[in-house]
Amino acid sequence: MKALTLNEIAKAVQGKNELGDWGTLSVSKVAFDTRKIEVGSLFVPLQGNADGHDYLADAMKSGATASFWSRPLAEAPKDFPVIQVEDTLQALQDLASYYLALIQPKVVGITGSNGKTTTKDMTEAVVSAKYKVHKTQGNFNNQIGLPITILEMPEDTEVAILEMGMNHPGEIAELSLIAKPDIAVITMIGEAHIEYFGSREKIAQTKMEIVKGLKPEGVLIIPGEEPLLQAEIQKIMPINYCTFGQSPLNDIHVLTTETQMKETHFTMNLAPELSCKIPVIGQYNVNNALAALMVGKQLAVPVTDAVEKLATFGLTKSRTEWIPGMNDSQILNDAYNANPTAMNAVLDSFSALELNGRKLVVLGDMLELGELSTSLHESVAAHLNPEHISEVFLFGPEMEKLSNKLTSCYAPEKLHYYSTDKAALIEALKATIKKEDQILVKASNGTGLGEVIEAIKQTD
Repeated sequence: MKALTLNEIAKAVQGKNELGDWGTLSVSKVAFDTRKIEVGSLFVPLQGNADGHDYLADAMKSGATASFWSRPLAEAPKDFPVIQVEDTLQALQDLASYYLALIQPKVVGITGSNGKTTTKDMTEAVVSAKYKVHKTQGNFNNQIGLPITILEMPEDTEVAILEMGMNHPGEIAELSLIAKPDIAVITMIGEAHIEYFGSREKIAQTKMEIVKGLKPEGVLIIPGEEPLLQAEIQKIMPINYCTFGQSPLNDIHVLTTETQMKETHFTMNLAPELSCKIPVIGQYNVNNALAALMVGKQLAVPVTDAVEKLATFGLTKSRTEWIPGMNDSQILNDAYNANPTAMNAVLDSFSALELNGRKLVVLGDMLELGELSTSLHESVAAHLNPEHISEVFLFGPEMEKLSNKLTSCYAPEKLHYYSTDKAALIEALKATIKKEDQILVKASNGTGLGEVIEAIKQTD
């Protein structure tokens, strides 16, 4: 982060108090977690389950230079600079907007029901072929994480790639207005968080909120085969947009695809002579790669360089990540997040792989599906075939619906269901896994299947 003086920060967030001699002090880091405080940090005391103001003493001990403050000024420490604001979260967001305007990078905003993080990682690889890039780390993609990501941006950043997540309507609009993207990407429309929206149509409308802060000359990149987004586009025309997908009608589209165990090869219309490779499986990941390549095209990245970078992009942990398993097996770890569209897509890709050994799947509950949970869990049955998937292990109360659906096609000894007993699931897997088995693990993060992966992975 470029160093900012306290006077500069106070002006940016409309701080109320006079800093006096403290105003010339500078900070080079912003943090809301006292464990992340370093010497020269600005502490942001957020209010949630606990009130961050109560931890100011800890921040001071760790080296904080100053703090935002929304309590009465009389309650602030007398020997430490604070900037009084009405709302510390709003002040954090205002400071992020100021800092973006100061550094002036091109901003790429990425949202979608699934594939946000993978597309972000791919886009970073593509754009880094030409520019100095800063991107969202981990899942720092909400009203707190996005401004922190912006404020961690080095002074020489040329392109900022910002992931935008949501649970409720209005959240993407808020993030877009902070980031003011030059390029906005929607990866796909699925059923994630449908409990809070009621329908895929509402989810599509909410994802389209990303255009709220889109600069007038900006461009929107969307999947061309999603009719819900095409309908939303018509409501906001005129807008500069382009599409990606499988159909030749898209601005960037696939010509050929070949999936292997740990990588996928494809060709596309922007440069039909080039063989493109991504180090992950699945047609859905090819779509993510097309979106990243379209961002590169908008930023004038040479396509040859973009394709070369894409071949070795670094994938965020737990996203379709192969890791060694016990008994010389292989685990495809995709246990960070799940919704029906994403689960069905990875099952189809996993089923299509030509591998030695058996294929096993471990599936956990898909959360936040509301009244549609039963039908959406049952729908996964269409993507499980005993001819391709030898055994199925299901975990969580909601997965009982899928288990009941599968009894007509899987023998009892090949179908295993555990409502809450994770230890029993682990023991069953340990007794089942053989040499050269391939095990897909997919679930919402809240099911805790990461513990299962830890238990069945290879140990030194």
